[in-house]
Amino acid sequence: MHVPLWVWLATIAGIAALFVFDFYAHVRKPHEPTFREAAWWSVFFVALAVLFGGGLWWVWGPQHGAEYFAGFITEKSLSVDNLFVFLIIMSKFAVPPAYQQKALLIGIVIALLMRGAFIAVGAAAIAQFSWMFYLFGLFLLYTAVQLMREGAGGHDANEEYEPNAIVRFVQQRLPATDTYDRDRLITVQNGKRLVTPLFMVVVALGMTDVLFALDSIPAIYGLTKEPYIVFTTNAFALLGLLQLYFLIGGLLSRLVYLGIGLSLILAFIGVKLIIEAMHTNNLAFINDGQPLHLVPEIPIWLSMTIIVGTLVVTTVASLIKSRGQRQTG
Repeated sequence: MHVPLWVWLATIAGIAALFVFDFYAHVRKPHEPTFREAAWWSVFFVALAVLFGGGLWWVWGPQHGAEYFAGFITEKSLSVDNLFVFLIIMSKFAVPPAYQQKALLIGIVIALLMRGAFIAVGAAAIAQFSWMFYLFGLFLLYTAVQLMREGAGGHDANEEYEPNAIVRFVQQRLPATDTYDRDRLITVQNGKRLVTPLFMVVVALGMTDVLFALDSIPAIYGLTKEPYIVFTTNAFALLGLLQLYFLIGGLLSRLVYLGIGLSLILAFIGVKLIIEAMHTNNLAFINDGQPLHLVPEIPIWLSMTIIVGTLVVTTVASLIKSRGQRQTG
C-alpha cells in the first residue's frame, strides 16, 4: 500500500504541532521539571505513540502494525541509552537545570530533521539497490560488537565528553562567551553578538543524536521496509525524550546491562537484514546472482518477541545487580 502524500503531510504537520506544544507547555518558561511532571508527560507521549500504532494497525493491517511497534520499542530503547551521553554533555557544559529543557528540545528537533534526510536517502538507496541490506546488516553487526565492548561494564558517570568535528568547528569559528545569559542561545556584550554555552550544548546534542541515527536508521529498516513507519517510529521515539531525560536520568547508571541488551538486539537485526538480502540477492559473485533461501525469513512476531524479551531480561538483571552493589557497598 502506497502512503498518500496527504497522509505524509498530515503526519508531519501533527508531529510538528506536538513539538510546538512541547515548547510552549514546558520549555517557554525555564524550570527544572519535578519527578511527577516528567512522569506524567512521559506517559502521555508513550500513550500517544501507542494510540498512533493502534490506528496504524487498524488501517494498515497487523503486519505493518507489528512492524511499527517493534520499531518503536527498538528506537525508544536506543534513545534511552543515548540519554546517558546527554547527561555527560550537560555536565561538561555545566548547564543550569532550569535551562536544560530548551537545549534538549532544540537538539532533538535538529536530530529529527536530519534523521528525516537519512530516512529519505536510505529509502531511495534500498529501492534502487537491494544489496544495501548486506551493508546495513554488516554495519549493525559491527556496531553490536562495539556496543558490547563498551556496555560490558555499564555506564560510568565519570566518562568524558569528546566533541565531534562539527562541534569543534562551530566552537572555533563562532564568537562565543563562557557565561550563560539565562536561556538565550545568543547574547550581546559590548555591542557584539556572541553565542552562549547553551548554543554549543544545542549543537552538541543535535550532532550527537545524528551520530546515533547511524545505528537506529539501519536497525529500523531491518524491521520494516516502509519509509512511513521508519519516520513515525523515529519521531515518536524522540517525542517525550525530553521528559524521559528528567524522569530516569538518575536511574541510567543502574542499567548496567542495557548496552549488552541493545548490542544483542542490533546483532539480531543485522542477521535479519543479511537473511533478507540473501532472499533478494542479485549480486553476481554470490550464488551467480540468484536468491539464496538457506535460512527462512524471520517473521515480525518473532522479531518483536526477541526484542522485548531481551530488554526485559537485561533490565531486570541490571536492577538486580545494581541493588546488590548498593547493599554490599
